[in-house]
Amino acid sequence: MKRKLGQVISGSLTEGFLIKINPEINIDELKTGKFLSIHSGQIKFFSLITDLKLEVTNPDILLFPPGQNETILHNILRKKDIYATAHLKPMISLDKNNNVMPVKTIPAHFSQVYEVDNQDVALIFGDEKALNKKYFNLGNPIDMTTPVCIDLERLVERSNGIFGKTGTGKTFITRLVLAGLIKNEKAVNLIFDMHGEYGLQARKEGNNESFVKGLKTLFPNKVVTFSLDPESTRRRGGQPDVEVVIPYQSIQVGDIMSLQDELNLHSTAMESAYLIASKYKKNWLEALLTKGENAKEFAQELGANPESIAALFRKLKRIEQLPFFKPDSSNINSVIDQMMEYISRGMHIIVEFGNYTSTFVYLLIANIITKRIHLEYIKKTEKFLGSHKKEDEPKKLLITIEEAHKFLNPVAAQQTIFATIAREMRKYYVSLLVVDQRPSGIDPEIVSQIGTKIIAQLNDEKDIQAVLTGSSNPQTFRAILASLDSKKQVLLLGHAVTMPIVIETRDYNDKFYKDMAGEFVTKKVETLIQEMF
Repeated sequence: MKRKLGQVISGSLTEGFLIKINPEINIDELKTGKFLSIHSGQIKFFSLITDLKLEVTNPDILLFPPGQNETILHNILRKKDIYATAHLKPMISLDKNNNVMPVKTIPAHFSQVYEVDNQDVALIFGDEKALNKKYFNLGNPIDMTTPVCIDLERLVERSNGIFGKTGTGKTFITRLVLAGLIKNEKAVNLIFDMHGEYGLQARKEGNNESFVKGLKTLFPNKVVTFSLDPESTRRRGGQPDVEVVIPYQSIQVGDIMSLQDELNLHSTAMESAYLIASKYKKNWLEALLTKGENAKEFAQELGANPESIAALFRKLKRIEQLPFFKPDSSNINSVIDQMMEYISRGMHIIVEFGNYTSTFVYLLIANIITKRIHLEYIKKTEKFLGSHKKEDEPKKLLITIEEAHKFLNPVAAQQTIFATIAREMRKYYVSLLVVDQRPSGIDPEIVSQIGTKIIAQLNDEKDIQAVLTGSSNPQTFRAILASLDSKKQVLLLGHAVTMPIVIETRDYNDKFYKDMAGEFVTKKVETLIQEMF
């Protein structure tokens, strides 16, 4: 039976409702972000606690508080004169037929407030056991053990974001989401794995277990590895499916333009790059690296500024030290062709960077590959729109990028393909999963396009304000974000969840591995075989 926590005593539709907490309830059982329901007539208002407060009927009581040993007096006061209140913000309502509706009315005075039960949670957030495989358990409400599911089909309809300060477990949460998409086959993933945390294994913080399984280990037949550093992949016990080689001709001036801030390049240097490209076309970079050492002569040939040519040469000279970039112009589209082949088969791709973890390399590689993949998806979408054949429809693609503010800041957003994808709302079957610790560095227009947000603890006021861009009632969520634990607690809100809710994320352990890999099914089959023979 549901436990009564209190009753509504005041409030409004815009500001939320104040409840008086029953005296027998221990205050420490109630926390901001806790999930409750208000029952009023035939409507249930599902709400989150946003604030807690101590009250007295007469302020004189505070002048002479009972002593530590005066328990009888304290109990008498608790029954009538001292009490606690909680501020609740209703997020959705259910009618008598359990239809989910936006909150457009208010509960009556003294409506009873209850804890939610397992049935309520499943009714609102879905059941992972549903046959359509659209729901995935991401964790539990605070102080509950009932799964809260995200709708994976709605998740991949738009771009999404996972935010939180350093050390809050963003990568851990990202692996959970990606594992759900792989298991339930709701989208193909292209993951730019900057620090080698998604493929084979990753370090686990704060536990005796030093490592957790990566996606390639969990789904060996569904995930392929493209490695820029094959030796690093092998040293970690893996074998790359494809060794990435990118010819100089694949690097366009626009790719360098998106790195203008990272490279600290002046605008005149970029103008020089366009002058080189106008003469040497796709071979512009090789021409720069070959002739740029004699900047004065090269500048005269182009009619460019020698100092700008010299600066451009110095900044891009490092490309020669990266073994996966080759001056050979043959088979420019080889890597992209292989990726598209795997994607068409429903295989998920992890691009590993190994020891090449500089931001310069990550930004450049991610931009080059994503731009070409996006062009291929435009062609496939146009073909599908022309033929109307189901077999021509592209598979939904979710691209995961870390350090998202580097790609999507107000300057870079004008140059990179990622801003285009975020704004397209999956027009060409491609969406983003951005992972970042500094949402304030992302263009506000891009943040407003993010459909679902999974937000861990943030301390910086600018980051909190930025991540709530486009959300209704940001003040409500601001208070909740301020109270999140530093680990394993997140605020879910947006397109893929019926209502905002704070959850404790599910454990990434042996039980999770078995759920993902289907070992329970395997063991059941093995048992049946043994019984037969």
